[in-house]
Amino acid sequence: MNSSVLLSGVPHPKVLDALGKLSKKIDLSRGEMRSLMKKIMTGDLSVAQVAAIIIALRVKGETVEEIVGAVEIMRELVTEVNLGSDEIVDLCGTGGDGASTFNISTAAMFVVAGAGLKVAKHGGRAVSSASGSADLLEGFGVNINLSSIEVRDCVESTGIGFMFAPNHHPAMKHVAPVRRDLGVRTIFNVLGPLTNPARAKRQLMGIFDKGLLRPLAEVLKTLGSEHVLLVHSENGLDEIALDGKTFFAELKEGKITEGIITPENFGCDGSVSGDSLESIKIENLEQSKNLVLESLSSNPGNAQRIVALNSAAALYVGGAAPTLKEGFVKAMETIKSGVAREKLDNFVKYTSTIQKN
Repeated sequence: MNSSVLLSGVPHPKVLDALGKLSKKIDLSRGEMRSLMKKIMTGDLSVAQVAAIIIALRVKGETVEEIVGAVEIMRELVTEVNLGSDEIVDLCGTGGDGASTFNISTAAMFVVAGAGLKVAKHGGRAVSSASGSADLLEGFGVNINLSSIEVRDCVESTGIGFMFAPNHHPAMKHVAPVRRDLGVRTIFNVLGPLTNPARAKRQLMGIFDKGLLRPLAEVLKTLGSEHVLLVHSENGLDEIALDGKTFFAELKEGKITEGIITPENFGCDGSVSGDSLESIKIENLEQSKNLVLESLSSNPGNAQRIVALNSAAALYVGGAAPTLKEGFVKAMETIKSGVAREKLDNFVKYTSTIQKN
């Protein structure tokens, strides 16, 4: 603990000032948030102080400038993966939607890679869900503990790289216990998707709260993203919905548009098999693995459909398809041909040859 910040348990005056403002629901400037975030992420604050700050931010409501300031510090402290190209796409979500669905975006990355794009996915273990992306990949036999250079080589060899969050955000150790003990959504739920270690500028990003779509699009615009589609379905998923409406904010060429998409926008009819949401829910890792394999098989069903819809959107933002409809056609071709499943198998095989750290 830094003694210049904590004197006999008394926080630094700047921390007190920030807490005072937040308690009065006064927004912090980008610079103030950067300063505060740096103290949090370097372990200069006590657990109680960190908890007070992130809860005060949650109660007040985080602004675009506050989130930008926080992301900038997170990006400064990240262990980067240099892929030597901006031609990569990320599929990610904030989580926290409480729906307990299988790992849709993780399954979709095999489709997207199979269709020819390079994917750099950033993820971790489950916190509140039954299976996180890291848990799922390990369940298939993937070695997730790769160095930055090994991730780079993996992308070059397989078209896919998985960046296990704890390996690339060591500073998160200072807030992990607080987040776990609080057990509520905080600013850190949105910081993960905004701090991809490979600096992906093209993303399909699922958001747990419809009200965050526009603000996070503004954040990404400020930070220099190229093409991002942020989505939240009307049934609460941080994914593109299997049926019904999905609300979106799209950042493209510096402009932000908002609207609603449905399966019809993908050239897909609105009918699904049985209870659409219940059919993609899971209770454990094995169920998630089974649905992922089902989604990558040639057998039609709700799992395949939702993965294809989300893959289509990723192909669109990644530049592999000019429209969502063409993205959906390409996604279905990649699935039905078996190429997506081959990508999964090749990814498992390649990473398993790397000695575990």
